[in-house]
Amino acid sequence: MKIYYMAFGCKVSGYEIQNLAERFGADGHARTESISEADVCVINSCTVTSQADTKLRHFIKRAARENPECLIVLTGCFPQAFPEKAAQFTECGLICGTKDKTRIPELVYEKLSEGGDKALISVKPHAECRGFEPMMNTRAEGKTRAYIKIQDGCDCYCTYCIIPYARGHICSKPLADIRCEAAALAASGHRELVITGINICCYGKDLAGGERLSDAVRICCETEGVDRVRLGSIEPEMLTDEDIAEFAACGEKLCPHFHLSLQSGCAKTLAAMKRRYTPEEYFVLCEKLRTAFPGCAITTDIMTGFPAETEEDHRESMRFAERVGFASAHIFPYSRRSGTPADRMPGQTDKRTKSRRAAEMSEVCARSRERYLEGFVGKTVRVLFERETDNDFHKGHTPEYVLVKVPYTGGSLWKRLLTVRITSADGVGLYGEVEKS
Repeated sequence: MKIYYMAFGCKVSGYEIQNLAERFGADGHARTESISEADVCVINSCTVTSQADTKLRHFIKRAARENPECLIVLTGCFPQAFPEKAAQFTECGLICGTKDKTRIPELVYEKLSEGGDKALISVKPHAECRGFEPMMNTRAEGKTRAYIKIQDGCDCYCTYCIIPYARGHICSKPLADIRCEAAALAASGHRELVITGINICCYGKDLAGGERLSDAVRICCETEGVDRVRLGSIEPEMLTDEDIAEFAACGEKLCPHFHLSLQSGCAKTLAAMKRRYTPEEYFVLCEKLRTAFPGCAITTDIMTGFPAETEEDHRESMRFAERVGFASAHIFPYSRRSGTPADRMPGQTDKRTKSRRAAEMSEVCARSRERYLEGFVGKTVRVLFERETDNDFHKGHTPEYVLVKVPYTGGSLWKRLLTVRITSADGVGLYGEVEKS
């Protein structure tokens, strides 16, 4: 069979799709990049916002229109959080939630054998699925870096977030499996590993041995053939002084790039979101990281227009973002998500106001990014180059995950780790020249 794969949403979704591709591949089935020639189309969904649901619906309709004979498999967060709505997608012949993804090949074979118009539905309640579903990838085709999913689930229940309902309770991958997967990915030629999960700071809380995120980081850093280990998004209140010290002990292999999800720099708004830290606590954590990792990149997510956010709340959030000085920030307007407490809150902000505030916050963070990038000019950095090129420029990233472009005509630089002297910055990334060895 030929199978088309589509992952919506976060890095975990992409990791899971890669795992399914490896499982089907082990059975002799080929991957195709064309929906029209696929026998099966596997879609790993995202439901973090209502816009994500809309994109999903449009894609399913497109797939059914382009290839009416294809078996469409819908899995992931949307059917898990909204099983009744997912069942209304009559184009889908197989619907599976966030659990039992490893059984999807088996379910596909079952559905193809049985035939019929009625969808095969396998969406299990979280209470029936405890423990980490075994998943281990051995490659990330065409990629310089590879992701390792070490954890799933979240127990935070922030008022705007549907993910705990879609992903269930915290569960962690055993350290022995992380060690084995890291070795396999390194053997496949991946020089950078990215540790990912739904809430990676919760890693180990469900395990009996007292394991922590720092243990998973250490194991990845110890893997022969791995030059870099990068952390995914981190919840600020869960990072302790002990964690920072143990991260620093990993040495240069651990990338000095910390994505600390802020959401708002206003204390009142954070409380309404049920975030578990104050702006001042967040700022102190940033200073601790900058002390332990001089020059590190601190990046973030910031939401604007949360219910009941006033203009002064918005200005307070902007002042805080300016104070922190983020290396990069993902700014987005609040999006109502049915099934969450925030969706029922009074004082919903209109779309125009949310968008204006997002644009204003983006200007603040763009200035911070420009200042951060300017600090690289005249310095030398180590760049891990990627396959993609931009005209005559080769592209790669620094340990801080800053994009670097260099002119080079001596052949491919893919997967090479080279020293580059930075000559200029343009507010988006850096330009430089490869130093001769």
